[in-house]
Amino acid sequence: MFFAILVVAILAGIIDWPKGPNLKIGSYFKELKIHEGLDLVGGASLTYEADMSKIALKDQDGALEGAKTVITRRLDDKYGGSLEYVIQTTSSLSTHRILIDLPGVSDINEAIAMIGQTAQLEFREGIEGKSLQEGQLKSINIDDWKDIGLNGSLFKSATAQASPSTYEPEIAINFNDEGAKIFSDATSRNVGKPLAIFLDKQLLSAPRVNQAIDSGSAVITGQFTMDSAKQLALQLNAGALPVPINLVEQRNVGATLGQDSVRKSFIAGLIGILFVVLFMIFRYRFAGLIASIALAVYALIVIALFKLIPVTMTLAGIAGFILSVGMAVDANILIFERMKEELRRGKVYSAAIKAGFNRAWTSIRDSNASSLITCAILFFLGTGLVKGFALTLAVGILVSLFTAITVTRNLLFLFLGKKVKK
Repeated sequence: MFFAILVVAILAGIIDWPKGPNLKIGSYFKELKIHEGLDLVGGASLTYEADMSKIALKDQDGALEGAKTVITRRLDDKYGGSLEYVIQTTSSLSTHRILIDLPGVSDINEAIAMIGQTAQLEFREGIEGKSLQEGQLKSINIDDWKDIGLNGSLFKSATAQASPSTYEPEIAINFNDEGAKIFSDATSRNVGKPLAIFLDKQLLSAPRVNQAIDSGSAVITGQFTMDSAKQLALQLNAGALPVPINLVEQRNVGATLGQDSVRKSFIAGLIGILFVVLFMIFRYRFAGLIASIALAVYALIVIALFKLIPVTMTLAGIAGFILSVGMAVDANILIFERMKEELRRGKVYSAAIKAGFNRAWTSIRDSNASSLITCAILFFLGTGLVKGFALTLAVGILVSLFTAITVTRNLLFLFLGKKVKK
């Protein structure tokens, strides 16, 4: 077990190293680095409020998620997937908001203009002479498809459902009268050919037309799961029923302020850890030194997990991590006090260790369970900085259970001897 702990600590240290190796398994690649939030690298925080006055109550959540999906796609297209933005939605009885953090963005006005555009849904048919084979659809540009005038303004709704005959996931779509006429003509011309659906000039789907459709409604079939069908329906509804969004708050953060905050937090964290280590060694002597070593292993593992998950670090996240360092030794204090009780009763050292861990476990379990429940409430009901604080604190608590119970226990038994007994 000691060598297993040693291997875990070494691997965590390699991941933690500032220029440590990235994770690459076959075609899978993951860059291992600390993802810094808005308040650390600077940028802008935008809050949009969605106007749901013309949207039915039952469709409001779907419309809000659809708007979020459209904005997400636009941010990815604009910044090539390199921007570590955070986008969230919040809803109450009267307000529906989209919260966007854009760390490192220099031209915020351009980002605001891009986000506020109305989503454009288009149906297009193939151009004669172009290769429209199934495997090549994804690589074809929107300019390779002919505009037939069928867009989101003529579109009613899309609904994910299971096929009544095959029970396979599919999407039912409906047009208004004008859209139904254009759709009927388009399907008549393209029997046996694909009809492409674009949202913001990005290909969503290209279902093959099996027969002319005159009803103004159709079914999109393909290799869908129910989740992917629901997602596509949300995207179509967002294009067909664009929700007006208004910028209600804009907050700019300078990178200099963020770096200064990081420096002060780092110093505060070092001072806090130093005092914890000094207290443990002064109060519990050699056992306190063992707990301090376990605390170092704890820090290595937690930072490695922050890189692997990854966790976007904010000032609140750093606060959660520093707080979890102090909480990490709580379990050791409970264990050591139980051990001292057993030693006073005359038990030998090895028996006192076992009894101390066994008797303290229920208290450790219950106290950490209550903290994790609080973290879960903050994470799922909070937004932005609150969620970052809850996530880092929860990760710290879970790792502290491992280091306090497994690492400390095995190190104590490893060094069990005359010096430790003394």
